[in-house]
Amino acid sequence: MEMNAVSQLATLLLGSWRMISWTYEVLVSGEVRDAFGKNPRGVITYAADGRMMVLVLNEDRIRPNDLVPTPEEKIGLYDSMFAYAGTYTVEDDRVIHHIDMSWNATWEGTQQVRFIDTDSRMLTYKSPPAKSPLDGRDCIHTVRFEKIVSPHH
Repeated sequence: MEMNAVSQLATLLLGSWRMISWTYEVLVSGEVRDAFGKNPRGVITYAADGRMMVLVLNEDRIRPNDLVPTPEEKIGLYDSMFAYAGTYTVEDDRVIHHIDMSWNATWEGTQQVRFIDTDSRMLTYKSPPAKSPLDGRDCIHTVRFEKIVSPHH
């Protein structure tokens, strides 16, 4: 892809995107599973300064009984979220997230490649085959987002 097309792709990514679905295919069996339920709550944001961040919550996320969660509630809260931030670069058919902060510190310093298909309204990611951070199995993730349009524009 020539530089102009990469630049156009980078411009299309700018802004915030609401997650519509996140599924993953387990490579050994072909089974397709929902990563955070049928209706996950998630947002990914790409800023013009080259930073990005993502936050995903399970549709069935628990609500602690008090401001300070119990140890069991803390485990449930951790297990029902996925979040990281860092910088990003755009190449031909992909965006690469260079992670410097993460819900799981083992992701810090890693690069996460996402093959992308997008227009001005929809964004679809596919991951390369890798171990899932959710259950450790080899899989390919597919994540779909819809552009969040500000009511002020």
